[in-house]
Amino acid sequence: MAKDAKWKAAARRAAKQAKQAADHLMKVAKQRVESSDAKQRLKRALQKAGRVLKAASAAAVRAGIAAGKKAAKD
Repeated sequence: MAKDAKWKAAARRAAKQAKQAADHLMKVAKQRVESSDAKQRLKRALQKAGRVLKAASAAAVRAGIAAGKKAAKD
């Protein structure tokens, strides 16, 4: 009977360790997914900011050209 108790205790310990390992792996996997999502969001935000700056730059160039033409007429 003592052997059964030792076997059961060992099985419980092994199951507990396996659960802890699985929980740790899930935590790491979840962090990687969140990190990947954050990278995707950052990349999209930077792309959007780049498009906005490009449009603003083009508008500034056009405004400068228009001002130069107007100044040349006067």
